[in-house]
Amino acid sequence: MNNKTNKEKIIAEINKKWKDRCKCELKKTATQAVFGNGNPDAEIVFIGEAPGKNEDEQGIPFVGAAGKFLNEMLEEIKMKREDVYITNIVKYRPPNNRDPEPKEKDDCREWLHEELNLINPKLIVFLGRHSMNDFFPTERISEIHGKLLIKKFVNISCNHFFALYHPAAALYNGSMRETLMQDFKKLPKVLEKIKDQN
Repeated sequence: MNNKTNKEKIIAEINKKWKDRCKCELKKTATQAVFGNGNPDAEIVFIGEAPGKNEDEQGIPFVGAAGKFLNEMLEEIKMKREDVYITNIVKYRPPNNRDPEPKEKDDCREWLHEELNLINPKLIVFLGRHSMNDFFPTERISEIHGKLLIKKFVNISCNHFFALYHPAAALYNGSMRETLMQDFKKLPKVLEKIKDQN
């Protein structure tokens, strides 16, 4: 069994374990848990905030209009969804797409950390301010988007981070869309820079 197949098996076990164990109240109103999706050997992990309506129905993160936009941006940098891994801070859809509450994020946090540590990416990319603030609570996305952030955390092995505006927010906002696309195009160079440092 190769490393990728083995990791896929372990991720499935992690998801099964936490689906049973997770105490998140959103379980009661969501259709299903939305597991992370993609390459378990990915060098880049994208983290969104929480599943939306389409994600809740299909059980896959970023499958609506924002997901389509994300796929287009990946193509621009010669990547596919199969090359990266995409997950959310919270694994269940909040009712009416409201923001997840701090307790709901806390209840899903160990699940996320276990997922991240298995994949062990070189770079974690935040999709939107909510996922960024979960790791960097005092930062403002308007000030740090498109910049490489380096910070050591006790619970996760990756210490390189990059914040982007959320594709859903940028979809219908011309200037934000342009900024997001420009920031996104920096990812290959950022990744090279991280590899050179190691």
